[in-house]
Amino acid sequence: MNINLLHPADQLVMMMDRIYHYGMTTTSGGNLSILDDNGDVWITPGSVDKGSLTRNDIVCIKNDGTIIGNHKPSSEYPFHLQIYKTRSDIKSVLHAHPPALVAFSIVRGIPNTLLSPNSFVGCGRIAMAEYGLPGSQDLGDKIAKEFAKGCDIAVLENHGVVVGSDSLFNAFKAFENLDFCARLQINAAIIGTPRYLMAEEIQLKYTKNHLNMDEFVRNNITSGEKAARRDMCNIIHRAYDQGLVNSTQGSFSVRLDEERFLISPYNVDRKYIDVEDIVCIKRDMREAGKVPSRSIKIHDEIYKQHPEINSVIIAHPPYIMAYAVTDETLDSKSIPESYILMRDIPKVEYSEFYQNPDKAAQQFDESTPIVMVSNDCLAVTGDSLLNAFDRLEVAEYSAKALVFAKNLGEMVPISEEQIEEIKNAFHLK
Repeated sequence: MNINLLHPADQLVMMMDRIYHYGMTTTSGGNLSILDDNGDVWITPGSVDKGSLTRNDIVCIKNDGTIIGNHKPSSEYPFHLQIYKTRSDIKSVLHAHPPALVAFSIVRGIPNTLLSPNSFVGCGRIAMAEYGLPGSQDLGDKIAKEFAKGCDIAVLENHGVVVGSDSLFNAFKAFENLDFCARLQINAAIIGTPRYLMAEEIQLKYTKNHLNMDEFVRNNITSGEKAARRDMCNIIHRAYDQGLVNSTQGSFSVRLDEERFLISPYNVDRKYIDVEDIVCIKRDMREAGKVPSRSIKIHDEIYKQHPEINSVIIAHPPYIMAYAVTDETLDSKSIPESYILMRDIPKVEYSEFYQNPDKAAQQFDESTPIVMVSNDCLAVTGDSLLNAFDRLEVAEYSAKALVFAKNLGEMVPISEEQIEEIKNAFHLK
């Protein structure tokens, strides 16, 4: 779905519904706006339930200042207008109060996006804006002052966050990335000391290997492939709804046969991904007119080296990632289900995983279905897509439980004798 083709009012309703139902704002909190080509500003209303907005609730502030709509515009509209006046490149503004970012605003801090390459690349420049009375011209001036300096995001002291971008979806992506980074930093601090990436490591994120592939033209699509595409979309939607991936990050693949596999596309919204977006890979060639995920090389290498593996998922679950950005070890011996599905999880360096995909693929075998990549992701394999997804879910649930347990007392793992009992009972190698 190309959200930019929708009317501004429909875009605002769709995105506010998404922000609200993912717990990133409240019934009365948050506001979004779009500046259209006529110079009119479309904005969410004030004092209207954010969980049930319709296009008829959206307010238009005309270029001449006339307000058209069934409600008053958000009380925060002054800073929206100030940002648009300050920055001609900004066409959409997003303001919300996700708890993790509010926590940072209360301590007058900014999340460190060097925790992960996705956060650093996806967020842009971030500033701290001084406190101002909500809805006041003073607050608008203080926010606009920071945007005038070139920031893309402003954390508001004791308030929340404001994001400006060239489209509403791009503003949301940056907002989603920063919220993830904030939650990650908080979770990492609970279990250990966060490790931050160096500039040269960040540069690996900009690789274009996924573009350096010849194309092939599809002649027909079998019923089996159609079913695999449908199943992939269903699982990707579930993963997004559970917060295991964000809107354009995380990759999923399914083996079709010895020559072909399907993989999720590059930079397509996981919330609305459809069967036609999925990319078929055949003998190192990509389906014509489509761009696969940046992680295509590691998926390919895993399939080439491991004929028993039929699905690969690369995700960024926030609680697991707390272990990925610290030196702490995620102990799979917490509950039987964790060990049965996860086994021991090795951790590899971020640079190695992407610079040497053939070597990275060697990490996987029957007793090592999951690999953690420092400061980046969790790579999960399975004999089917559902098996891989099950492992991903269990891994995140286990990590969440371990983070919670950190504040309760000393964790008592399952003993080695009990582990041997599990291995024998479930025929684990």
